[in-house]
Parts: sequence; C-alpha cells; structure tokens
Amino acid sequence: MKLLSARQSLMAMSAVVVGLLVACSSRPLGPIPVEDRVAGQSSSRPVQKTQPQAASPSASAPVATSSPVSMGPAMPGSENVGKPGFYSVRPGDTLTKIALDHGQAWRDIAKWNGLDNPNVIEVEQVLRVAPPAIEAANKPTRPATGQSQAPASTSSTNAALPTSNTPNTTPSATTPANVSDDGMAFAWPHPGPVLAGFDEVKNKGLDFSGKAGDPVLAAADGKVVYAGSGLRGYGNLVILKHNNTYLTAYAHNQTLLVKEDQSVTKGQRIAEMGSSDADRVKLHFEIRKQGKPVDPAKLLPARP
Repeated sequence: MKLLSARQSLMAMSAVVVGLLVACSSRPLGPIPVEDRVAGQSSSRPVQKTQPQAASPSASAPVATSSPVSMGPAMPGSENVGKPGFYSVRPGDTLTKIALDHGQAWRDIAKWNGLDNPNVIEVEQVLRVAPPAIEAANKPTRPATGQSQAPASTSSTNAALPTSNTPNTTPSATTPANVSDDGMAFAWPHPGPVLAGFDEVKNKGLDFSGKAGDPVLAAADGKVVYAGSGLRGYGNLVILKHNNTYLTAYAHNQTLLVKEDQSVTKGQRIAEMGSSDADRVKLHFEIRKQGKPVDPAKLLPARP
C-alpha cells in the first residue's frame, strides 16, 4: 500500500508540472499585465511595446555641407593660379631657376612678391614672374629724337625680314651676321671650338672647349643679375640681362670676376673658364629669349 501511495504521489506531481507547462505555452501574446500597488490597492495594466528610435545627432558629430573642407591656409598668391605673368612653384625649383626660365632677375621676382628670404619658397606657391605693369613692359621703347634704332620684325622668327625701308644688313667686317628681332647683336663669349651644339632637351646652349683660366667674355652690354653657384648643374654661373627680352648665361666657371647689379660691356671679361659642376673644363653658354632657350648659333656672327 505504501508503494502504491508513492507511485500515486509521483504521478500527481507529474500531472501538476505538465499542467503548468501547458498553461505557460497557451498564454496569450498580448501585453503582459503588470501589477501596480498604490496605497495598498492592486491593479493590472498592460505594458505597451514601442518601436526603437534613431539616435539624435550630438553636437560634436560632423555635419555634411556643400562647402569644401579646409585643408589649411591657402598658398600665397593662390588667387593668381593660371593667370599670365604668374608661376606656380614646382618641386626642385629655386628662385634663380625660376628667374632664368622667365627671363627675369631673381631680385626683381623677390621684390614683386615681397619675399623676405629668397631662399625660402614653397611648392604650389604662386609667384609673379612678370613686372606688375606687364603691358607697358611688352611695348617696344621708342628711340630718342635723333637716335637710330635697328628695325624690328613683325615675324616670330629670330632673323629680321627685309622690308622696303630696311637698311642693307649684308655682313661686313663691322656688322654682325645675325641680329635679333629687337636689334640685339651678340658676340662670341669664347674663341675656342664648339664641343656641343644646341638641343632643346639635352643641351640648351653651346659648349666651348678651352683651358682652365681662359677668359669668358660678355656677349653683349648688360647687367649682372646673378653671380653664384646656386643653380644645380651650372656650377659657378654668371647671368646677364641685356633688355626686357634677352638674358645670357655663362656656366662652369673657375672664377667669377663680376658681382650682381654690376653693369658690363660687350667683350668684357666676366669670368675664367673652369670645370665646376662639369666633367671637364668647358664653357656652357646660353641665350634666353623671354626665358626660353634659343640656339645661340642663329644669333652669333659668322666666325672669320
């Protein structure tokens, strides 16, 4: 009897557990009643489920705008990018190189741009490389009354085209064989033989052979706008400015005999030939027209 009673008790407990499970699984899916107890009274109210909301933006979160994001202060002169008479500095540039490439004196470029230290320029900095009054600088100057002036050609070529009123320019002992289109007459900077001719890519001038210490002569009257060794590949260099159009350059010298801002005359000894920044003793000579290298052989007189 005791064994039967124990079995009956176990079966009764199993039935209770099954009943509880069935009751839980059959609970309606509605809101769960929550008991509120206020002043000893109880009541039931459903808890409503709400949809999740997107987080509101914080004050520190970035806000997209149509204006570009500033990457720092703009480069000096950036408002002049692409304008005539201005140049954007590139990697490897120096003020001397920029001046030579634009037919100007580096001191003028430094003055036009208010450069306190001409050795400090930045990539993408925009520099004025033409005089502020560029229109006036490009206008040909009229000779004073009673003075003659070589005829100017309207052609873009180097040699002047004869016209009905052009004087005879046949070469003679006192007349150079070649005259530039603005009347410039250049002389040979050295009497030695030419080692290498002009090439727009490989050699932007003429190379002369000679001995160390040989005289280097000014090809025309002008003013020294550079005398130093700050331009890579040129060694000890002299640059002369002859007018608003032409510069001449004399490279690889052993000794410089002139200083910046000094006026020189055609045929004056301005340096001694050497091998600075070169593989041998030689003179590298360039003529630049508005900064662009031109073939000196087309502007130099015929050798006797």
